[in-house]
Formats: sequence, structure tokens, C-alpha cells
Amino acid sequence: MAEPPKNLINDEVVRQAGHHLQRVWPGFDRTRFEALSINGLQALAFKDRARHLGRAMESTLPDDFHLAADVLQAALKPVQASSIDPDKELGLLKTDEHGLAGWVLWPVGEFVTQRGMAHPERALQLLHALTQRFTAEFAIRPFIVAHPELCFATLAQWTHDPSAHVRRLVSEGSRPRLPWGLRLQSLVKDPSPTLPLLAALQDDPSEYVRRSVANHLNDIAKDHPDLLADWLATHLPTAAEPRRRLLRHASRTLIKQGHVGVLGHWGLGTPLLAPVHWAVSPAEVSLGDRLQLSLGLQSKAPVPQTLEIDYTVHHVKANGQTSPKTFKGWKLTLAPGQSVRLTKAHAVRPISTRQYHPGTHAVDVHINGQVLAQAAFDLSL
Repeated sequence: MAEPPKNLINDEVVRQAGHHLQRVWPGFDRTRFEALSINGLQALAFKDRARHLGRAMESTLPDDFHLAADVLQAALKPVQASSIDPDKELGLLKTDEHGLAGWVLWPVGEFVTQRGMAHPERALQLLHALTQRFTAEFAIRPFIVAHPELCFATLAQWTHDPSAHVRRLVSEGSRPRLPWGLRLQSLVKDPSPTLPLLAALQDDPSEYVRRSVANHLNDIAKDHPDLLADWLATHLPTAAEPRRRLLRHASRTLIKQGHVGVLGHWGLGTPLLAPVHWAVSPAEVSLGDRLQLSLGLQSKAPVPQTLEIDYTVHHVKANGQTSPKTFKGWKLTLAPGQSVRLTKAHAVRPISTRQYHPGTHAVDVHINGQVLAQAAFDLSL
């Protein structure tokens, strides 16, 4: 069985941190830091472990934030040029004999948010260093709330940074609805401060950065769908292929929802001219089984039809109501008169983010954003 993610912050990580902090600052009370960090650590969840270590750093690093930041920055692993894709590189970053990197820096980010708020310039400098060895997308968000003018001026400068990790932080750190991160309510309401940043980064040479921009735009689309439609009108006609892929990924939520303006920009606005035959089998399944989805289409249109096909499973909840989850289906162009049968296996298996309950689960198929058929299966536990 795989290790729980929370174990990425463990006793050994604590000892490594203590070693490197004492290495660069001989006055560091390593014994006290390790005792405070390890005490109660095993009982804590992932995010709480990061906060726990951050509090231990608050108790043992210098009271002067500038001195504490100097100690932390000196303890970091040197950044080395790498040919590895930045996204893959992020998962490989680990503390070693040269310095701190990887998951230990999540607690460092927690320390920065608690002790650096009165010293935002120095705090942002430290986050610039941290994000090149882990990520600072969670730590920077409270600073955006408390010091928006300084942060957006700094982020604008960072769009030209030589590090792809720093450029990604510009987009990822300011996403309105970043998973696990503090929700930036002012940007949920008005995302305009981030739009110049996204425009500067949407043609970034790194796919790692561009994917963050796509997710940021998708966040915006959930609250301001017409803004994304306007963005496509401006930025899609002249887009090279990398930007087209970015904008398509940014459009995924509104395509599923059938937003007319967004569908139109992707040539998906025309209603399907074809009968739909949709089936789900078997009719009864147990947890761990696989469903077979089958879709039959026969074009009745005189011209080719570009189709974006998704399906939604309406999972039964404990109270008998349902919660919809949409999955990717197929993309194709249906020629005039063409018949196709599309199939896909769908696993009904336990996952950490979903609790299954017995009952009848409806399964919709939607084509170009329109629900066109429904089937169902009964789940038993």
C-alpha cells in the first residue's frame, strides 16, 4: 500500500531541517526545534504538519525576521541548471547534503506567512527563492491579500524571471480558487488585476507555466464566463498551437456547461444533427467493477460536425441526493452520413475524494455542451 501523502513531512524531514539550519547558524537550538517538531507530529494531517513545523521554526529562529530570512535562505539547496521539465523537476527536488529543498519548504512558507507580513519586501524575496526549490503558491496568497499593490508590482516583474518556477508562481500564486490554497475573494469578484500577468505568460516558452495560465483562466471562467469568451475573441484568432492548447484547456469548464459564446469560438456551437444511442452496462455493479459506456451516432448533416463529447455521473450521496461529476469522453469530427460507435470503460473504484453510496446513478452524455441522452446503473456496496 502506498504511503499516505502526510508522511512526506516526517521525523527525518525534521532532522534534515535541524541539521541545515544549525549548519548555517551555529546558534540555532536544533535539539529544541526537533523536539517541538516531532512532538505530536504523527497524529496530524498533511497541512497541519506543515503548520506544526512552521510554529517550531517560529519558536527557534531569530525574532528579527530579516535575520531569520537570511538563515533560511542560506540553508537552501543551491539551484542548478537542469534540462528536466520543470513540472517533473518539482517532484524530484529533495533535501540532501547541500541544503533544503522539497516538502520541508512548505513549513518554511508557513513561517514566512506568520512572521514576514510586516516585512513584505524581504518576505517576497524569500518566497522567490523558495519557489525554485519547492513552491510558494500557498505562502504568497496572504501577502496578495494584505499587500496587493506591492505584490502585483512584484509579480509583473517576475513574468520576465529566468526561472520557470518563478514565472509559474506569478500565475499559480494568484489563481482565485487555487486548490488547498487561501481563496482570493477579491480576485474571485474582480480578476482584472491578474489579466495583464496572464497575457504576459500565455506564450511562455515553458508548458509548465502555460498550463498554470490555463488553470487560472479556467478559475476565472467559473465566476466570469463572458470574460473568458471575450479573452478567446481577442487571443484565439492569432494563436499559435501552444497558445491554442492553453486556451482550449482554459475553456474546459464552459465547454462542459455549454456556454454558447465559448462553444462558438471552438466551432462547437452548432447543435448535433444525428440520432443518439447511449447505453451503460451492466445495469447493476458493485464497488470495484467497471462500466461499459457505449455511444452510437449517425450523421444527418450535409457538412462535417465537430463534436466535443463528455459524460456526467450523478453520484448518490448519503442523504439520497446526487452530486454530478463530469468526465472527458471523446473528440471527433463526424462526416456527412457517417455512423460511429464509441465505447469507453469507466471504473467504479474507491478514491480518496469520493464516498460511494448505494442507489441508482444516472449517467448523462452531453455533446457540445448539450445533454442529449441519459442512462443509469444501480450500485451496491
